Formats: sequence, C-alpha cells, structure tokens
Amino acid sequence: MAYKSTHTYLNLPVKDLNRTKEFFSSIGFEFNPQFSDDKSACMVINDNTFVMLLTESYFQTFINKPVADVASAATGIIALSADSREHVDELADKALSAGGKQSKEPADHGFMYVRSFEDLNGHLWEIAYMDMSAFSQA
Repeated sequence: MAYKSTHTYLNLPVKDLNRTKEFFSSIGFEFNPQFSDDKSACMVINDNTFVMLLTESYFQTFINKPVADVASAATGIIALSADSREHVDELADKALSAGGKQSKEPADHGFMYVRSFEDLNGHLWEIAYMDMSAFSQA
C-alpha cells in the first residue's frame, strides 16, 4: 500500500521570527497559537498543511549540519496553489508590498500562471493557478 500522509509540516529557519510573522500575516496567512511560541510560529496553509517558522538557533537543534544561507543559495521552492489568476496576483503583490522580492518574472503558460517571490529570509515561494479544464480534454 502506498504511503499517504494526513498532514504536512514544512520547517523553515528564519532570522527574525516577529518580522517574518508580520510579513506572512500581511499576505493573509494565519498562525495557530497552540503551536507557536517565542522560538517558532505555526503558519496555516490549509487544514492539513503547515509551515513551521523556526528561529535559526531553534532550527539548528533539529539538524546535524549548518543552516543554509538561503540569501545566496536556493534550497528549494515552496509552491502554493491559488484559485484564480487574480488570486495569484493578489498574493504576490501583497508579498512584494510587505518587503518580499520578485525572484522571477511572472510566467504565463496558458494553462498555468505563476508568480514567484523571496520572503524576508530568502526562501523562494511560487503562487500558481492551474486551469485543470485544460487537462480534461484527452
């Protein structure tokens, strides 16, 4: 039987937890206070997906190698779906207004529209809308 997780937790190191929480709050994300404290914040993506924002010193207690410098090297891209092209633009524009940086030009592939940004810590994010009706024609 294939493995299926019921919940997903992505853990990211952050330099300034309060500024990072303010950044993501201004985009529209909420935090679960039950799993947040002065070292970490549980950002809710949806009912089953969460991003744990951990101070770099706290993040270091979970690993046996150095924390990557995401300001100079990419370690991955966090990609989130949006309900529409307009929602993609809304979220990306809010991220840029809150101090994020555009990491790539918007990409319009017809069936998929993507905007990319770096958060305050240098982590790469993509917001994408995919027109699933383009795939129902087979």
